[in-house]
Amino acid sequence: MELLPTLGRTLGFSLAAGVNLYATVAMLGLATRLEWVDLPPQFRVFDNPWIIGAALVLYVVEFVADKVPWVDTIWDTAHTLVRPLGGALIAVSTLGEASPWIQGLAAILGGTLAAGGHLTKAGTRAAVNVSPEPFTNWGLSVAGDVFVLGLSVLALKYPVAALVVTLGCVLAILLVLRWLVRWIRRAVAPPAEPLRG
Repeated sequence: MELLPTLGRTLGFSLAAGVNLYATVAMLGLATRLEWVDLPPQFRVFDNPWIIGAALVLYVVEFVADKVPWVDTIWDTAHTLVRPLGGALIAVSTLGEASPWIQGLAAILGGTLAAGGHLTKAGTRAAVNVSPEPFTNWGLSVAGDVFVLGLSVLALKYPVAALVVTLGCVLAILLVLRWLVRWIRRAVAPPAEPLRG
């Protein structure tokens, strides 16, 4: 097992799953089935036509739901457990032969990355939903789709580059989460009492 390419694929796909699990699984399945790139044998787990079909159908549902303000928030809330679990499963599946403790570590890292991607997406979209115009929401939705497809292609073809991008995204996620926490604190803080002189 080559460490850096394996990490690039495992962590890249886990992060992508946190943003859009179904697009990620569909990409993995299609890439394996159509042999777009020469992948290790463990990727055959995504090769089943039922898995590919279900992922594509759910991706279409998510694509539509993600474009409607507040429906996207409900959809994201419903996926708060699904995406991190999917990221953990993808991490373990793409790892291949490994000792149980490595598989456990991969599941924790994959789930954590997927959770970070999910919380960043869901929190940002919820913050944008307060805007009366829909274009920012649509733009973020399309940007998320492009990000998932781009990171998936990068992880398939250039896994070391995907690892670098993923690590950069982790830093960006931490900064966005910090901003979201500040935004939430300001939103729920009681109004300041006017000064009386």
